[in-house]
Amino acid sequence: MKKLLAGIFLFHSLYSYAQKDDMTAVLSDITEKVKSYYIDKTTYKKVDSLFQSDLKKGTYTTLNKKDFAALLTQKLRKDIKDGHFFVKYLENYSPEKLVDEKEKVRLNNFHNSLENFGFESVRRLEGNIGYINFKGFASPEASAATLAGAMNFVANTNSLIIDLRENEGGDNGMLLLFCSYFFDKKTDLYTTYFRHDDKTVMNSTQSNVAGTKYLHKKIYILTSGTTFSAAEGLAYFLQQHKLAEVIGEKTGGAANPVDHFILQNQYLLLVPAGKITSLTSHTNWEHIGVLPDQEVKAENALKTAHIRILKNIVKTETKTELSIPEIKNLINKLEQ
Repeated sequence: MKKLLAGIFLFHSLYSYAQKDDMTAVLSDITEKVKSYYIDKTTYKKVDSLFQSDLKKGTYTTLNKKDFAALLTQKLRKDIKDGHFFVKYLENYSPEKLVDEKEKVRLNNFHNSLENFGFESVRRLEGNIGYINFKGFASPEASAATLAGAMNFVANTNSLIIDLRENEGGDNGMLLLFCSYFFDKKTDLYTTYFRHDDKTVMNSTQSNVAGTKYLHKKIYILTSGTTFSAAEGLAYFLQQHKLAEVIGEKTGGAANPVDHFILQNQYLLLVPAGKITSLTSHTNWEHIGVLPDQEVKAENALKTAHIRILKNIVKTETKTELSIPEIKNLINKLEQ
């Protein structure tokens, strides 16, 4: 029995050492990727210091791989103050089972289609107000038809509300395509500098889109504290160009694009690797967030926007399906 217990103890010790070595290798890989790709050239020193301190304290020793990845995400975001950092344990990942790029795109598009490419709902509110509840930016190639359908649906409305309160971002190309519906011609919006390649790319809207453009009408964008990344970009650029007003909460504050890496054939790492610069403001919303034109709690943002539009209809005597007395009654009902 003592021999059995000793064998179990030895196995556990060997397993613990192997696990520690695996974790050390992952931490080393993360530090190296931050050193090579992160937009700030000196940040890797802070990352290395954080990891070395944690190793000495045994912070990761008792964690399984999933919890280890979750804690790394939390620590990187908190200590580096960049919400784009992300580490995830890939439980069933195997490089031998990788599909080709076309198949990966097809599978990704299929999974996004199950959530309608982020378009949760599109409807018309009383007062002839368009409403789009949009929850994520999939690839523009896959999303273009759904976006065109949404924009065609709201084309005859007098004003538009775009709800981004639950949108955590996604594809940069989709951001540019969505923005294109609100500019009458091709417009340069921002540059992106990629540190690893030392190159700068211009990001512009398209002059032509598949659906109906929404021009010269009032647009309101709803935000929350969890509105993130590309969703912040849509609010930011339309606000900067005075095409939309933002109602809700200050957003998360993550402007910069990321690169993806597989570490030790077990973990996915996202590292912010570029810097966006608006051609209007000459800065971005990194660490700051998009500041609302009218700040209200996220749960009250839709009602606030609806009332605001209705009051403007009364003021301008804009024609809708409702009479002015009916609109005033609706305002009173919403304000109760």
